Amino acid sequence: MTIYTLAEIAQALGAEALGDETLVLRGLSEPQDAAHDQLALAFSESAAADLSAAAEAALLWSDADWKALGLKGAVCVPRPRFSLGPLSKMFDEGPKIGSGVHPSAVIDPSAVIGKGASVGPFVVIGADVVVGDNAQIGAHTTIGYGTKIGAQALIHAGVNIGHKVTIGDDFTCQSGTVIGSDGFSFVTPDKAPTEQIRETLGERGETAGQHWTRIHSLGSVTIGDQVDIGANTCIDRGTIRDTKIGNRTKIDNFVQLAHNAVVGEDCLLCGASGVAGSSTLGDRVVLAGQSGVVDNVTVGDDVILSGSGKIRTNQPAGRVLMGDPAIPMKSGIEQYKALRRLPRLAKDVAALKKAPTSDSDNS
Repeated sequence: MTIYTLAEIAQALGAEALGDETLVLRGLSEPQDAAHDQLALAFSESAAADLSAAAEAALLWSDADWKALGLKGAVCVPRPRFSLGPLSKMFDEGPKIGSGVHPSAVIDPSAVIGKGASVGPFVVIGADVVVGDNAQIGAHTTIGYGTKIGAQALIHAGVNIGHKVTIGDDFTCQSGTVIGSDGFSFVTPDKAPTEQIRETLGERGETAGQHWTRIHSLGSVTIGDQVDIGANTCIDRGTIRDTKIGNRTKIDNFVQLAHNAVVGEDCLLCGASGVAGSSTLGDRVVLAGQSGVVDNVTVGDDVILSGSGKIRTNQPAGRVLMGDPAIPMKSGIEQYKALRRLPRLAKDVAALKKAPTSDSDNS
């Protein structure tokens, strides 16, 4: 169990411990459930109103009256939610993969395992793999030949990483994710119906007798530093060049990145979103849940796409978008309001059609 004093917590957050600095805390808690040895997370006055009577210490907002809350000690910070990042890291004990290489792991003799690295049970590591210092590889993970993984990586159980993938330092990947699978790329001898309708917007010619031929994926995947990837996400390797993910980008569960996709730095890709083949996202792009970007488009820096939205054309930097096809959010909200007014408008039109005309009044 991880244990800290209130003074140690305050020091880690760059803040001052108020009250009894020697309070011993064994974990974090929501305000209403806090025990005497837990740090209550009360980020606002409304949250503090639910504070457990047993709570002795809390993380509070700036200028909070901690004494009035009946606490023995507190740490007050300008943005408590941001402090939750380093604070949760302090108390996170991790998956406890263990030290060293488990006897059941299968590691090619040419692989290089860094100092302090841990390799769990039934891990398979291929030829010429390089695993950085202090990396942790969870059970049943497979790493293909020629792959390089940076220092301080944390790869949870059951991750599959293909061959010749390059991953930076401080990488975190949750279970079930596949990195470096083949791209979904197939071609026909003549133009496929999908190509035809893209050009004609609906019309298609004769396509009988055509068969799909695989285009093999000769590229791989390159991932920057401090990237986090959630569970059951799939990242395809590139056709010729690599699929790329920039530094500090965070990717949620069930996200699909297709072949040749390029994702910039500090992006946020939420659950069940997707980026189709050969599309490029700039830096700090946010894709909300179940949203998507079609193939071969470019999305500028700082674009935000709302949930279930679909980007189908190039988008300049800084736009906030919604809908399918995605349009600026202000216009989208106006359209939604107009759509809600349609039933009333239909009634008004029906009433007007039934009203007597001026001709009938004069007859």
